[in-house]
Amino acid sequence: MFPDLPDRLFTPAQLARLRELADLGDGSVLTEFTSPAARARLGEVEVLITGWGSPVVDEATLAAAPNLRAVLHSAGTVKGHLSPACWERGIQVSTAAQANAQPVAEYTLAMILLTLKGVPAAMARLRDGRGHVDLLRQFPTVGNHGRRVGLVGASRIGRLVAQALRPFDLEVVISDPYLDAEGAAALGATPLSLEELLATSDLVSLHAPAIAETRHMLNASRLALMRDGAVLINTARGALVDHAALEPELVSGRLTAVLDVTEPEPLPADSPLWSLDNVWLTPHVAGAQGTELHRLAGVVLEELEHIGAGEPLAHPVHAADLGRIA
Repeated sequence: MFPDLPDRLFTPAQLARLRELADLGDGSVLTEFTSPAARARLGEVEVLITGWGSPVVDEATLAAAPNLRAVLHSAGTVKGHLSPACWERGIQVSTAAQANAQPVAEYTLAMILLTLKGVPAAMARLRDGRGHVDLLRQFPTVGNHGRRVGLVGASRIGRLVAQALRPFDLEVVISDPYLDAEGAAALGATPLSLEELLATSDLVSLHAPAIAETRHMLNASRLALMRDGAVLINTARGALVDHAALEPELVSGRLTAVLDVTEPEPLPADSPLWSLDNVWLTPHVAGAQGTELHRLAGVVLEELEHIGAGEPLAHPVHAADLGRIA
C-alpha cells in the first residue's frame, strides 16, 4: 500500500492490537513486489494486508510467496490489484468494502435530503441576489415529503441507502437485475425496471458496479427519460454515465446533478460543469476519509482474529462473484 497509509488507517490502539495478532517483522510497508528485499519478505508472509496503492498480486508475486494464505484488503474493490491466480491457488480474500460503504451511504443520504430540499438552487439564488429569497414562491416544488427516490443497484451501498431512507417520508424504488420483489420489500423499496425508475423518480442515485454491462448505462436515451428538474447523484463510478450525453442536460438546466465521480476524473479544466449552479462536483470524497479509515482497519483486525482462530472470514470475496461486484 502507500507507505504513509498504515499510520492513517490504524489508531495507536489498533496498531498495538495488530502487533498482538501478527508478527509484522520490521513493520516496513511494501510498495512493490519485484526487488530482492521485497521478494525476501514475500517468502515469509502468510497474510498480506493490502490497501490503496498496492502493487498487483499476480502469478510472479504468488510464486515468491509460497506460504501466503490470505489477502486482507483494507478498502473496497480488489479487482485492481488481485489477479485470478489468487483464487486459483485457494488463497482467502477479504475486503473492507462493507465498512467503506457506510460513509458513502451517509454522503448519499445527505445529498438526497439537500438536493430534494432545493438547497443548491436556493444557495445560488441567495449568492446572486445578495438579499431576501422568497422561498415559498420561488421554490414551490422542493421538499422531502412524498418525493420518489430511485436507487440503481442493490449493492452494499444501495442497500444501506435504502435503509437510511426509512425514517423519511420518501418513496423508495430500486432497480437491480439480481433483486426480486421480496428482496426489495425487505429494503422498504419497490422494484422497477431501470426505464420506469428513471421516468418516474424525482431523484436517481447510482449504486451499480462498474462492469462491462453497466458502462454508460445512463446514455442519452435513458437520461432523456428523467423528469424535468430531477436530480442525479453518482457516487459509484463515472463510467456508469455517458458524460457527453449528460453535459447538455445539465447545461440546459433541465437536470441537477451531484457528481462525486466523473469520467474522466477529474473533469477537464474547460468542462462547463465546473461553473454550473445546478451541479455539485465533489472530489471522490464519499468513501472513507480521515477518522473513517479506522473503520476499515477494524475490519482487517477482525479478519486476522478469524484467521488466528481458524474461523471463516467475515467478509470474503469469492471468485464466482467477481463478474457482478465492484
